[in-house]
Amino acid sequence: MRLLRSAVTPACYNQRMTQTDLPDGLLDKVRALLAKAESTRFEAEADAFTAKAQELMARYRIERAILSMHEPAGCDGPTSRRILVPAPYSDAKFILLAGIAAANGCSAVWSRRLGFATAFGFGPELDAVDTLFVSLLIQAGSALRRHGAKIDSFGRRRTKSFRRSFLLSFAVRIGERLESTVAATVANARAEVGAELVPVLVDRSDRARAAAEAAFPETRYFAPVASDGEGWYAGRVFADLVDLAAAPSLP
Repeated sequence: MRLLRSAVTPACYNQRMTQTDLPDGLLDKVRALLAKAESTRFEAEADAFTAKAQELMARYRIERAILSMHEPAGCDGPTSRRILVPAPYSDAKFILLAGIAAANGCSAVWSRRLGFATAFGFGPELDAVDTLFVSLLIQAGSALRRHGAKIDSFGRRRTKSFRRSFLLSFAVRIGERLESTVAATVANARAEVGAELVPVLVDRSDRARAAAEAAFPETRYFAPVASDGEGWYAGRVFADLVDLAAAPSLP
């Protein structure tokens, strides 16, 4: 994770806010799956819908990678997209975003004072990151509301520490799960097409990271600390059950 020091982005990186690169049909399927994930109260069912959404987007990424193996090198390269990282608990939310980005071959840099992050990657991958991030924030927000307020044994309110720890744990575990989902999808695709996909996907990830480092050469790492054990445990449990999709905004 990196904390942004400079907000200047070179003009050679195309900042895009609304245009998508995923085909309309695929995007409709993904959004339908995430909508189902958001509407169900059964966490295991939501998890299945989210995982399927990530799988569809990973498959498309793989298909694009396979095509690139047979195409001459062109001007196509990584672009960038600003993504809102809302308060409160923005550090935990950025870790969630960074984990989603990494699983989808992208890199993210946080402009803490400006309230947004810049994600670097190829168009379809950025669509996946943007879509999943919004969806997972919604799901996490619903879970936090279900947990309600928290009070310690001395009668002091600890709702903020619980929620922040919950979101940190949730973010870490979601990143792990997304990585596993993508790895399994790559393995299945490799068995089907008989092509060596890993070097191609690694190259795309490396290009996204290089673009981020070129745009933001002055960054530093940060490591948020969770202080509420119950919140950390609850966040990890929910991440294991949640659909990698959506829910209402966080309080």
